[in-house]
Amino acid sequence: MVAQFNFPTVIRFGVGASAELPEHLLSQGLNRPLVVTDPIVAKLDFFSRIIDSLTKAGLQPQVHSEMHKNPVKTDVLKGRDLFRGENCDCIVGIGGGVALDVARAIALSIHHHLDLFDYDDLIGGDQYVTEEVPYFVTLPTTSGTGSEVGRSAIIAEDETHRKRILFSPKLLAKHVFADPELTYALPAFITAATGMDALTHNMEAFLAKNYHPMCDGIALEGMRLILGSIERATNNPDPQSRADMMLGSMMGAIAFQKGLGVVHSLAHPLSQLLDTHHGLANAVNLPYGMKFNYVGNEARFDRMAAQFVTPVRPEAIPEALLALNVRLGLPTTLSGIGVKSDQLEQLADLAFADFCHPNNPKPVTRADFLSLYKEALG
Repeated sequence: MVAQFNFPTVIRFGVGASAELPEHLLSQGLNRPLVVTDPIVAKLDFFSRIIDSLTKAGLQPQVHSEMHKNPVKTDVLKGRDLFRGENCDCIVGIGGGVALDVARAIALSIHHHLDLFDYDDLIGGDQYVTEEVPYFVTLPTTSGTGSEVGRSAIIAEDETHRKRILFSPKLLAKHVFADPELTYALPAFITAATGMDALTHNMEAFLAKNYHPMCDGIALEGMRLILGSIERATNNPDPQSRADMMLGSMMGAIAFQKGLGVVHSLAHPLSQLLDTHHGLANAVNLPYGMKFNYVGNEARFDRMAAQFVTPVRPEAIPEALLALNVRLGLPTTLSGIGVKSDQLEQLADLAFADFCHPNNPKPVTRADFLSLYKEALG
């Protein structure tokens, strides 16, 4: 059964929701979609079926799938040029966080003519997002970033790989088709890494120092769903575990409007310097970041501990997360993902400059980052 709920985007959730895409676009008077996806999804059978369904319905889709695994500005500009050159009238993002961030950034670029990074939220660029954007819908194919319900895109500079944030409520998708069936073919590693990304979003949002009690409640439920389903979805997937992971992922993306924290600031430099998969970077750093945050936030950890399937003491959450990574087949140390000791100083500089840790529930110094990296190195 496909159900509908709004928060605030209209979300069509359930197996088969993706089949509604052609009729929906036609009902909006649209017929030339730019379909944005990543190079891996572009080769999968379900993607071909979606494109075929659009064509058979009389639409004329154009596909943009040229993008890096940590997307950069030129990935966006190539999509913008294709949209304009083919006279497209809407944007359909299909994929995980990479494709959906690129799709959202393309949507911003169509009617906003400053340099893309002039709209960087960290330098007040959101004030220049004044024009309308093309009609934009999303179909998630992983359960990680929750970008399908987001209002921001993280795009890196081509040369330095420094991450920039494009943000505006105008960038919310008009319609989300959240079909768990699109995640059935995910490899175990991607399911695990993106799932730990979603868990990190919920945990860090719950701990973030900003006041947002509604996000707190959503984050707790997101944790419960993910912790109850991630092992099954990774090692022995079934429709219910895939559906719970997709819901938990969307909840994490909604919750982290409250803020993120030290774990994301530890993870971002790994993608910037070493091109590490973002979910994997979060998975490895999550236990160490949670250990750092425990003292002074015991009451919050009490509530997080209650979301674990197997009872866990609040102070033992870091150890429980390490054990979870092992059961998911993920590395538990930075050395396990290729980090060398002589890179830690540069990583600490980048982490301290990152935009996430100011919302951490306790201050994080550069020395703290270096210490955390040394502990996580293994």
